[in-house]
Amino acid sequence: MAFDVCEVCGLKDSPVQSKKGASRASERVIKKYPNRRLYDTDSSTYITLADVKQLVMDQNLFVVRDAKTGDDITRSILLQIILEEEAGGAPMFTEQVLASIIRFYGNAMQGFMAPYLEKNIQAMVEVQAQMADKAQTFTPEMWSRFMSMQSPVLQGLMGTYVEQSKTAFQQMQEQMQKNAEQVLGAFGLKRP
Repeated sequence: MAFDVCEVCGLKDSPVQSKKGASRASERVIKKYPNRRLYDTDSSTYITLADVKQLVMDQNLFVVRDAKTGDDITRSILLQIILEEEAGGAPMFTEQVLASIIRFYGNAMQGFMAPYLEKNIQAMVEVQAQMADKAQTFTPEMWSRFMSMQSPVLQGLMGTYVEQSKTAFQQMQEQMQKNAEQVLGAFGLKRP
């Protein structure tokens, strides 16, 4: 499977069928060998998970393929990076959050969770980008004023995020309602 490019990290976002082992011309290919070594075909060197993490941080487009089978294993490599980050200094996910995510697997809500989380993360990235854009034009005097007015500015940015999150949740609820009506219709039942 190959994927479309994600605006956030330069990685793949939505599934698109492709031939096994095929990759796009602009895609950097990293091969994972059975000895757990990662080989960057662009630089013709072995790399580490830290190097792959840097590719993500730099928003480089890449795919990780099993050297033997040609299967796309990018997701498992990204999960390994997340696992290392979580095991390090300051984890992002609490035990409660991780347990909740696990509970969604196999649940009827599983199909809705990924798009919901993706939209929320994208909204947070947009808020972060807006903050970065505003911070670049600030002089030290403007920065002082900004800090004194911090609440209204952050409220405006967070308001955008909350609105996007609310919209994503409403879309998820509407989709669930449509699916429920289809299931009930298949059994000859109608919603009261």
